[in-house]
Amino acid sequence: MIEAVLFQAGNYRFVPSGVLQYSGGAAAEEGYTIRRVVFSKPVPVEEGFRRIADILREEGRPLTALCGCELRSPAQATESGFSSFNELYVQTLKDWGICDGVNNPVARSNVCPEVDPPAQPSFYAFSYTVPSETAENTFVVAGSSEVPEGRSNYKDHLIRYKDLSPEGLLEKARWVLTEMERRLAVLGYDWSHCTGTQLYIVHNPHPFLAQEFARRGAMRFGLNWHYVRPPVVDMEFEMDCRRVLNERVVVVD
Repeated sequence: MIEAVLFQAGNYRFVPSGVLQYSGGAAAEEGYTIRRVVFSKPVPVEEGFRRIADILREEGRPLTALCGCELRSPAQATESGFSSFNELYVQTLKDWGICDGVNNPVARSNVCPEVDPPAQPSFYAFSYTVPSETAENTFVVAGSSEVPEGRSNYKDHLIRYKDLSPEGLLEKARWVLTEMERRLAVLGYDWSHCTGTQLYIVHNPHPFLAQEFARRGAMRFGLNWHYVRPPVVDMEFEMDCRRVLNERVVVVD
């Protein structure tokens, strides 16, 4: 199994993903905890980065403390369109001293609301590290769809490609849940540590919620179901999870 990598400048360790747009997850180092901020409505990416920078500076934290980004996009993209967006997104992380061009420590999800989508790619929420005087094991695991990362393309490796049958969706769910468990294990955790699990799907998940989610322990704090699609055409199932003990909402006018 791969090992987590320390990102000292951000006071957290991360799961290498094999792709540049995000890590598999991030966990605060000893003496630090993760805070999560949700915007009351989506904020366009460029403006979102400015707001995040302001919040970090107000709290006396470096830009490198950013460890998680949750995005909302207008619609699913082609693979080439997704790559183009990622290049622009990653450039800001490079400018902030977070991404070195090889590894990107920041965990991320990027999904597309089926109803009332934003007009352009936007921030939904973000997470960052702050000092803590108490032992608060905290982490954010990046969103994963039903496909392995680090391959030459997504289409040829999607689990049950274009199969929306109950059996196809079940196999997609099992693959993603197993990937969540793998990432959790790399960080040193499991489902019992999670305070939040988010599901991103427009199809009916009820047939496998009890067996695949509840019995695994993935719903100890319930399940936050977002009626959205994963970021790339023909992806159907995505989820992420976290353990964060301090969360707040920032009102956006």
